[in-house]
Amino acid sequence: MLNLGGLELREHTFQVPLDHAQPGLGTIEVFAREATLAGDDASARPWLVFLQGGPGFESPRPLGKDGWIGAAVEKYRVLLLDQRGTGRSTPQTPEAILREGDPKAQAAHLARFRADSIVRDCEFIRDALGVRRWTLLGQSFGGFCVVHYLSFAPDSLAGAMITGGLPGLDAHADDVYRRTYPLTRAKNERMWSAFPGLRARIQMVFQRVAEGDVLLPSGDILTAERLQAVGAQLGFSRGAAELHYLFERAFAPGSDDLTRAFLRGVEGYFAFDTNPFYAILHEACYGQGRATDWSAQRIRGEFPEFDGAGALSEDRTPLLTGEMVFPWFMDQFGALTPLRDAASELAGKDDWPSLYDSDVLSANQVPTAAVIYHDDMFVPADLSLETAGRIRGLEAWVTNEFEHDGLRSAGGRIFSELTARLHASAACLPGRAR
Repeated sequence: MLNLGGLELREHTFQVPLDHAQPGLGTIEVFAREATLAGDDASARPWLVFLQGGPGFESPRPLGKDGWIGAAVEKYRVLLLDQRGTGRSTPQTPEAILREGDPKAQAAHLARFRADSIVRDCEFIRDALGVRRWTLLGQSFGGFCVVHYLSFAPDSLAGAMITGGLPGLDAHADDVYRRTYPLTRAKNERMWSAFPGLRARIQMVFQRVAEGDVLLPSGDILTAERLQAVGAQLGFSRGAAELHYLFERAFAPGSDDLTRAFLRGVEGYFAFDTNPFYAILHEACYGQGRATDWSAQRIRGEFPEFDGAGALSEDRTPLLTGEMVFPWFMDQFGALTPLRDAASELAGKDDWPSLYDSDVLSANQVPTAAVIYHDDMFVPADLSLETAGRIRGLEAWVTNEFEHDGLRSAGGRIFSELTARLHASAACLPGRAR
């Protein structure tokens, strides 16, 4: 046990089936860290399981009793789950995935790391800990996992809270990107307005990158497309300011060459060498009964203003892109290149099982609360609002005060508001044995 900044942290490891439908295929390890108040006897407190955003990122590593974790441990034993394949849960690096065999075998392996498998891991862990019911908190992709949990194992839940992660129940990836491209365009324009001079500097950087000889510290070539991808930061509360500071140091005084500090900053926004799931499984989050087929790339053709090369040829400033994964990632990010064929297999997979059960959700009896960020660049608010109306008893808080990272930037306030709404949801639902 570790005592850190007012928290007591205990480690748990579980051997879970790699494939819950085929337990004979072996096991993987899933790691979770339990957080409680230091000196507090938390044995009688209810459990709260945190499901991280992503896909493909480990749970937070708390440094003390602050933010939403500090608020949560006042009421709960908090279980910070490293979702399968992330953090200390049998990490799936590119090298580990390649050991699974040919691209078809790699794709079959990767398909076992979606929300449905994560929820089954949670059920395995709940049983191992002897917990009858617990409460969930899901951020972004973690919210997708929560809605799957509500669909397929609601009797295991005492409550569910979601931040920026109510998915469209029937939405295909195409439906999502047709909404997020315009949202991303608006974020670009807002950034240009907030930081005078930044637009011209961005254009200068793109013109230098277009010469084709700019290398990142890793040795990868920096292309216009890869540079555009840093725009994912625009979906976060401080993202525009961070990009302003990144681009302001792009050139050293009197030099036309891009600085190493700038290049390292660009490269630092992506961690595909250690966390490849985000690139490979991102669109698979939306897969239900049909292929995603590199949706972001196809739908991008409907929004020609995101054509970086075309913008330069017309003396326009290229728009930065958002939370979108493109097939060229597999060529331009060296860590992903060996997985190119496996990623293509997944993009063409057309037999994904359903993630959500509308009938179960419409009869929901689990107290549920969600915050929907009105200006969310990643999870379109209109799809979230539609889903909120289809989950019986869900208490929705719609706000434009925060961006997608509201739980990180204002976690204490958001957690307190959601718990209050969770109680309101419980009061509106018919009683059930608790």
